[in-house]
Amino acid sequence: MSVTQEAVIEALRPVQDPELHRSIVDLGMVSRVDINGETVVVAVDLTIPGCPLKAEINTRVTEAVTALDGVDRTSVEFGVMTDEQRESIRRQLHGDPAATAGSNQAHGHAEGRAIPFADPDNRTRVVLVASGKGGVGKSSVTTNLAVALAARDHGSGRKNKVAVVDADVWGFSVPRMLGVERDPVVIDEMIVPPEANGVRCISMGFFVEENQPVIWRGPMLHKALEQFLTDVFWDEPDFLVVDLPPGTGDIALSLAQFLPRSELLVVTTPQPAAQKVAQRAAYMAHKVRITVSGVIENMSWFTGDDGKRYELFGAGGGQVLAEELEVPLLAQIPLVPALREGADDGNPIAARPETEAGAAFAALAERVDVELAPTKRYRSELTIM
Repeated sequence: MSVTQEAVIEALRPVQDPELHRSIVDLGMVSRVDINGETVVVAVDLTIPGCPLKAEINTRVTEAVTALDGVDRTSVEFGVMTDEQRESIRRQLHGDPAATAGSNQAHGHAEGRAIPFADPDNRTRVVLVASGKGGVGKSSVTTNLAVALAARDHGSGRKNKVAVVDADVWGFSVPRMLGVERDPVVIDEMIVPPEANGVRCISMGFFVEENQPVIWRGPMLHKALEQFLTDVFWDEPDFLVVDLPPGTGDIALSLAQFLPRSELLVVTTPQPAAQKVAQRAAYMAHKVRITVSGVIENMSWFTGDDGKRYELFGAGGGQVLAEELEVPLLAQIPLVPALREGADDGNPIAARPETEAGAAFAALAERVDVELAPTKRYRSELTIM
């Protein structure tokens, strides 16, 4: 029985663009279907020239069409969308900045697209990960928490959609830790963040050379962070995890203004000196009316070959901080070489829940996902004096 164009189109409808996670048919990427006996030629228009996931699209299209009865061979011919087609996709997925300018101004931001995560009806949980000082492993905690959240299965194969904003603009490291191997794609001024280990990510590291310092004053940082939240196609994630820079400076204040419905997790080590400094990040959150939800103690112990735990950085700092803040100590993350190695080579330890540290992050993700799930919406407005 010969195949029809209608049958080919229906077979292609479940095929999604790997970056946009939408049907290539609904996105208008399928420009032509030719049938010659048992050979089918599908013409696909890529969103941009040099699309990094062209091979993946080719595989998905070929498998979908070849599975049809009466098809012996499938050939995919690639073209590139016009500017008008790209604009149509941007409007379809990301809306029109002009249409949201009024809402944005109402929230005290500049003209342009509104920050979706500030909308009281937005269902994304925004988790800020903070520390009072550097060197406590905040970025590795952020990365592995995001990966562990993305791995959680809610039944029927549905997992959390998770995104990360690497807001540590001076010490950006999340893309490397996450295993991201390509830059974001820009479609008609809509930034599509790359994905690795089930997590989408945006970082200053995509826009500057790795060995170049970011020497910006507060207003420039403020604008850059606003663009991370507005110009990026986040696709309504369940969690937006934000890696804050150490301390309580301009970036933390800007994000508190942009994301008033956030919840903050404080990372410390067991060392009393680190715990004392970490208090400052929590007190900053209280000052700007951000909810402090819990404490994470990193580098809690090292387990030797003899099976004994060695508390290299002391003990008790996380619990003391949690009690002072009147929040739970959510996790104690062990110090293991694989955690450091995974951060360096882009293989997060959270992707291996059978390991000691991986299990700790899985348990942390469950507590954040379930125990800390909000029973009511947070405040929708915030004014910083």
